[in-house]
Amino acid sequence: MATPSPHIEITYCRLCKWMLRAAWMGQELLSTFAEEVGSLTLIPDNTGGVFEVRIDGALVWSRTQKGRFPEITELKQIVRDRIAPDHGLGHADRQPPAPESA
Repeated sequence: MATPSPHIEITYCRLCKWMLRAAWMGQELLSTFAEEVGSLTLIPDNTGGVFEVRIDGALVWSRTQKGRFPEITELKQIVRDRIAPDHGLGHADRQPPAPESA
């Protein structure tokens, strides 16, 4: 049986105890994209320091490459752009106000 698409995978470091972060981000993505996501899998990893997000096998976030975790708004925007470009994200779509000039 094929995995429903789009399929999101969150690979996290089990040794670093990042399961709760991965689960929370997965829950946020499933809640936001309830109609669009086919499936989501959490994958524990034992190599240390891994936190990656893939959509249908394509890497869209790597903590190793970026040097940080994604902000949830940032991750939702990345996922939206890949699987549901017309899906509004409400306040997450708003740009921060431009600084006032003196």
